[in-house]
Amino acid sequence: MKENEKEINDDLTNEEELLGEENDAQEEGASESEEKASDVIDEKAELEKKAADYLDRYQRTLAEFDNFRKRTSKEKASMYDDGVRDSVLKLIPVIDNFERAVLAVSDEEKESGLYKGIEMVLKQFTEILGSLGVKEIEAEGKKFDPNFHNAVTHIEDENFGENEVCAVLQKGYICRDKVIRPSMVQVAN
Repeated sequence: MKENEKEINDDLTNEEELLGEENDAQEEGASESEEKASDVIDEKAELEKKAADYLDRYQRTLAEFDNFRKRTSKEKASMYDDGVRDSVLKLIPVIDNFERAVLAVSDEEKESGLYKGIEMVLKQFTEILGSLGVKEIEAEGKKFDPNFHNAVTHIEDENFGENEVCAVLQKGYICRDKVIRPSMVQVAN
C-alpha cells in the first residue's frame, strides 16, 4: 500500500508539475497572443493608411483625367472654330467680289444666264457660311460699336443720330460670337 501511496503521490506531483507548466505555457501564450494582437492591430492600421492613400491617389487621378478630358475637348472645339474662321476669312473677299458683280449688273442684264449663275453662286456661299455659324454683322442704322465696326469716315448729317452708322462700305462677319472681320462703316456725328 505504501507503494501505491507513493505512486499516487508521485502522480499527483507530476500532475501538479504539468499543471504548473500548462499555466506557465498559458501565461506565455497569453503574452504571445497579446503581442500577436498588437502586431495585427498595427498591421491593420498600416493597411488602412495605405488604402486611404491609394483611394486619395485614385480620386486625384480621376479628377486630373476629367480635367484633361474637358480641357482637350475645349481645345479641340477652339481649334475647329479657329479653322472655320481662318477659312471663312479667306473666302470673304470672294463673296465681296460676287456681291459687287451682282450690284454692277444693269436691269437689262439681270435676265442673262451669267447674272443668274453669279447670283446662285453667291446664294450658295451665303448658305454655306450660315451652316458654319457665320453671320453678317448688322450695322446700318445701328449705334457704332468698336467691337463690331471699323469707322473709316465720319460725316455731319442731321438725319442720323449721334454715332449712328449711316453706310456700310464693307460687310463684317461674326462666327459664334467672335468677329471674323469688322464692318467698315461711315458714322454720323
